[in-house]
Amino acid sequence: SIYCYRKPKTKRAKRFLEKREPKLNENTKNAMLIKGGNANLTVTEVLKDIYAVKKPFAVLYKRKNITRPFEDQTSLEFFSKKSDCSLFLFGSHNKKRPNNLIIGRMFDYHVLDMIELGIEKFVSLKDIKNSKCPEGTKPMLIFAGDVFDVNEEYRRLKSLLIDFFRGPTVPSIRLAGLEYVLHFTAVDGKIYMRSYKVLLKKSGCKIPRIELEEMGPSLDLVMRRTHLASDDLYKLSLKQPKGLKPKKKKNISHDVFGTTYGRIHMQKQDLSKLQTRKMKGLKKRPAEKSAEDGGATPKKSKSA
Repeated sequence: SIYCYRKPKTKRAKRFLEKREPKLNENTKNAMLIKGGNANLTVTEVLKDIYAVKKPFAVLYKRKNITRPFEDQTSLEFFSKKSDCSLFLFGSHNKKRPNNLIIGRMFDYHVLDMIELGIEKFVSLKDIKNSKCPEGTKPMLIFAGDVFDVNEEYRRLKSLLIDFFRGPTVPSIRLAGLEYVLHFTAVDGKIYMRSYKVLLKKSGCKIPRIELEEMGPSLDLVMRRTHLASDDLYKLSLKQPKGLKPKKKKNISHDVFGTTYGRIHMQKQDLSKLQTRKMKGLKKRPAEKSAEDGGATPKKSKSA
């Protein structure tokens, strides 16, 4: 098939295409939340709460979409290209897999990783009567459980959850901005997702006393099916452009404490010609001079 590229006719279309072009520093990843053809109330509420946590970097599709991501991924790829989203969360419900969530990510508008999770228990945002964090708050992510580092499927799930909830990259952090915690615990084949608001209390010194207050949503999940990318494709998706790689400087090294060391190359010096301070104590005696010359020189005879 031949792909025909048309030049944009309006400035608005040109700006739109420039926004979609590859960049050295990519935009913050957006997520699309899609409801399946037979989604029940629990799945719908979960999608709404995740959308509230992820805003403004998310798109919620309210209409039902009859698709099965593990059998056919074309509709997900179509929505990804349409909304320019590289992350997705698909919710569905049926007799075989009740209260089902599929979380995944795209690479070049094709499905890279996809993991199916079953909802066993759910507590909504509105069920917990506490104050909530403002929209767009960047969360702190905590993962507990050795299985996140030992098992390959759980390791990939951890990477996927970090990608999904990490939010924008910020140059600096202020203490008051650390007010939202997402905690994931993996134990006994289950994944527990908890959401907390950080409260800074008075402690009598400069460092405040920290308390965590649960604010929702709260999810008890179990892993079902997985669709993981091959090692080659996964490495390709992690490849960075040459412009982002730091240039290696010659003869410069760093130690574990961050101290910079530089090596200087100089020509060999002739120390015999080195100018030193002239002192009487450093002058050579006549005997030393004669020894260097190879013996005592005969004395001159006095003229009559």
